[in-house]
Amino acid sequence: MSAYVLVAEDDVKQAELIRRYLEREGHEVVAVHDGRAALESVRRRAPDLLVLDVMMPRVDGLDVCRVLRAESDLPVLMLTARSTEDDLLLGLDLGADDYMTKPYSPRELMARVRTLLRRARTVAAPATSPVPALRAGALVVDPDRHEVSVDGVPVECTPGEFAVLELLVTQPGRVFTREQILARLHGFDRYITSRTVDVHVMNLRRKIEPTPRRPVRLLTVYGVGYKLADDRRDARDAG
Repeated sequence: MSAYVLVAEDDVKQAELIRRYLEREGHEVVAVHDGRAALESVRRRAPDLLVLDVMMPRVDGLDVCRVLRAESDLPVLMLTARSTEDDLLLGLDLGADDYMTKPYSPRELMARVRTLLRRARTVAAPATSPVPALRAGALVVDPDRHEVSVDGVPVECTPGEFAVLELLVTQPGRVFTREQILARLHGFDRYITSRTVDVHVMNLRRKIEPTPRRPVRLLTVYGVGYKLADDRRDARDAG
């Protein structure tokens, strides 16, 4: 199934290469070459996916991601020449759904695009039969509506954050390793590390915990991974 993809890349030749590969897969593609143009284009017509370079004139990609994430859950694949783990985590912290460092293989880029589009369509597609909302105490995750609430108050989550919660809430009290959570998010590759999960957890705690530094819902099991508390005993045991 084809999609509308916006490519924001200041390197015209690189943008054209990405455009050709995307169009070869049947997608409609628009390319822009600075951050302000990217914001304007998204607001005129929301794409199914944004391929976003970090280093751009006028408004850089990190600021574009920050602004757009406050407005929507548009899937964002970030591209950057920066290769440090801190840069990767900063992009994810701002709400990017995936992250690739340059130079990259165009075939791998297309694989990432397919994964993000497939995930977005799975979220958007109506289920053949209703899936009941999942609960862990005051936390409610509704897979059909792609909604999260705590004590009845809606919580805005990025697609990556929602995927983490949706996995954990299937079995409150069960510990999921970082590798299991990563497999749900992106699969294994040379760019994403287990710290990616830690960033999503940190952001989720800001949103669902009464006191993020003393979590009582999304708990760390040291040396293993994370779980959602299924009763107050879990919170007390976590200290």
